[in-house]
Amino acid sequence: MNLYEVIFDIPALKKEIEEISQNLALNEIWSSPQKTNELLKKKSKLSDLVLHFENLSKKLMYLEESISILEEESGELFLKDIQSEITNLRNEIDSLEIEYLLSGEMDKNNAILTIHPGAGGVESQDWAQMLLRMYLKWSEMHGFKITIAEIQPGEEAGIKSATISISGPFAYGLLKSEVGVHRLVRISPFDAGKRRHTSFAAVLVYPEVEDNIDILIKDDDIKIDTFRASGAGGQHVNKTSSAVRITHIPTGIIVSCQNERSQHKNKAIALKILKSRLYDIKLKEKEKKLEGFIGDKKGISWGSQIRSYILQPYRIVKDHRTNYETSNVDSVLDGNIDDFIKAFLKKK
Repeated sequence: MNLYEVIFDIPALKKEIEEISQNLALNEIWSSPQKTNELLKKKSKLSDLVLHFENLSKKLMYLEESISILEEESGELFLKDIQSEITNLRNEIDSLEIEYLLSGEMDKNNAILTIHPGAGGVESQDWAQMLLRMYLKWSEMHGFKITIAEIQPGEEAGIKSATISISGPFAYGLLKSEVGVHRLVRISPFDAGKRRHTSFAAVLVYPEVEDNIDILIKDDDIKIDTFRASGAGGQHVNKTSSAVRITHIPTGIIVSCQNERSQHKNKAIALKILKSRLYDIKLKEKEKKLEGFIGDKKGISWGSQIRSYILQPYRIVKDHRTNYETSNVDSVLDGNIDDFIKAFLKKK
């Protein structure tokens, strides 16, 4: 048994697959379609994980044999190829480990991400826009589909708020690591005195719920307002009240959508976002973690940040939950945040 077989506990996974198969063999289990589907999905996921691991184990054995041949003979000609194979195998093992860690009920779902600047006016609004660009770049790197539900531009620069939907495998499971306050320290481009400023912005991430999730939204509990979309969008967007704002009265949650030209489509997207947020609150109440939910009891200010992006007087990005850091600030702001995500998931 090798180290990775111990880490992933493959024997335990195989035993669980066998137990699920035995349950599925019982006639009475098929009387409950929902429970049957849950077992089938779980068995499929665990079987894929074991199969993936076994394929990696075969590659590892092949590399070990290749390395032993190199040690016995003059194999410099094949050294680069083997080094490349080792790198590829390491990346595959990292991906498998992340997949193993993403076992939450909603981890596989699409994500809805919102960004709000903290106090500080144009400074924080510009920082919020930088974060939005970072997540858009990250999504593009992963081949995820991006739908912009709403962006409220600032008067001078940056954004007052933004809500985007990110569709792709395990989008929520990956991006939930980004929930919290992000802090930026830099020489302000808006300060004629070229002084150093600290800015804050909050990132919230919700799982996009599927249609079969039972979240009841009563008509009496919501207030729907329509308004003209702000910012660029063509003559039609600016002349008609196509944008929609929905207020959920019991919780005070407000969501809006202005991306589509159709008021009907904007309303449907806004309701989906509201449904996702209500389900997220329901999950956190169930897990008794609501008090730790960013935005409920923490302000977007000093002392509550999860990650700092320092551009002056030195250059570093540091996550305060995992202590993972890098000096390649530009790369991070260009969307290369996977190492931060992996560090968070491994610590969890």
